Amino acid sequence: MRIDDLKVSFVDLYGESEEAIHAYFAPGRVNLIGEHTDYNRGYVFPCALSFGTYLLARKNHRRSVEFATMNFDHRGSISLDAPLEKTGKSWINYPTGVINELRNLSHEIEGLDLLYSGDIPNGAGLSSSASIEMVTGTALNDLFSFKMEKMELVKLGQRAENNFVGVNCGIMDQFACGMGETDHALFLNCDTLDYKKIPIKLEGIKILIANTNKRRGLADSKYNERRSECESAVEYISLVQPISNLSQLSLEQFESLEAHIPDETIRNRARHVIAENDRTLRAVSALNDGDIEKFGFLMNQSHESLQIDYEVTGIELDTLVDEARKISGTLGSRMTGAGFGGCTVSLVKEDSIEEFIREVGRKYEEKIGLNPDFYIAEIGSGAGKIGIL
Repeated sequence: MRIDDLKVSFVDLYGESEEAIHAYFAPGRVNLIGEHTDYNRGYVFPCALSFGTYLLARKNHRRSVEFATMNFDHRGSISLDAPLEKTGKSWINYPTGVINELRNLSHEIEGLDLLYSGDIPNGAGLSSSASIEMVTGTALNDLFSFKMEKMELVKLGQRAENNFVGVNCGIMDQFACGMGETDHALFLNCDTLDYKKIPIKLEGIKILIANTNKRRGLADSKYNERRSECESAVEYISLVQPISNLSQLSLEQFESLEAHIPDETIRNRARHVIAENDRTLRAVSALNDGDIEKFGFLMNQSHESLQIDYEVTGIELDTLVDEARKISGTLGSRMTGAGFGGCTVSLVKEDSIEEFIREVGRKYEEKIGLNPDFYIAEIGSGAGKIGIL
C-alpha cells in the first residue's frame, strides 16, 4: 500500500484543507492454534500479519464523521449530535461502534474525514473487522489525546464488536491486531490476559495461508450459537462442580464430568474447547523446544476437533486441509478463524511451497469450483501511527 497514493485519493474525496492528514495502520491476524477458546477464556496463539488496514484521518470542523473506503463503493456519515445507531450490515458499524464505546467512557470526538484502505481479504477470517476497530481506536486516541493504553483500546475494540455490531467474539482478534510484534506470536491466556511474546523461528518452513474464497461473516455464521452452546455446557457442569467457564477444566477433569452433560452436541462442543486448550499448551511447548513436527501434528488434531466436535469447518475448509496434507512438505494444516469458510493455515517446507500452491489449488478448484488464494504470511507488528502527511 502506497500512502502517497492513498493521500491523493483522500484529497480527491474530501478536498484540500489547512488541517494535517494523519496516517495509521493496524494489521490482520492469523491464529496458529487455539480456536474458539478465546470467548471460553482459554489459550490462543495468534500473530499479527504484515497486511491490514490503513486509515487517513483529518479534522473537518463539523459535527459529523465522514466514512469512506477504497475497498467498497459504500460511504457513510454519522452526526455527533445524535445517538449512534447500527446501520444494517455496513462496514461502518465497526468504527462507529468504537466511537460509541469512547462515548461510554465520556471521551467525545470532533468531526473527522476518514478514509480506510485494507489489503486483508474481506470475509476471509483474518480479522478485517478487528483491524478496522483497532486502527480507528488508535487514531482517535492519538488525535484527541485520550491517553488510553493499548490494552484499553484492545478491550474497547472487543466491546464495540460485542455491544454495537452484535458479535459475541472473544478478545483474541483485537489483542493480536493491537499487541502484535514482528516475528513473534502471542501466547495469550484470555481469562487473565497474561501473555508471552514467543519468537517464531521456522528455518526452512513458511506459514502459508489458503483462502477458500467462500465469503463468511461472523454475525451471520453460527458463531453466536457456538458461544451459547458452550455456556450451556458450563451450566450443566456447574450443577456438580462450580465453574464459570470451560477453560477452568483440564481434560482429565472433563472426562470425569462429561456424563453430566445430557446433550451430545453440547458435550462435543465442550470437549473441543477443553482439548484445544490442552493442544495449545502443548503446541507452544513444542515450539519452544524446536519440535516443529509436533506443532504441525497438533495443528492437524485441532482441525479434526473443529470439524467433528465443534462443526465449524465445512467442505471448503476440509478440502483445503485434506489436499494440503497430501503434500509431503506439509507439517500441519488447519482452519483458522471462526470457520464456515475463510482460511486455512499450514506449516510448509520452503521447497514444497510451489507444489503446495499448484496442487492444492488445482484439486480445490476441481472439487469445489472456486479458485483459492494463497499468501505466505509475514508476521508484522500491532496497531500504530505511521505519521503526518
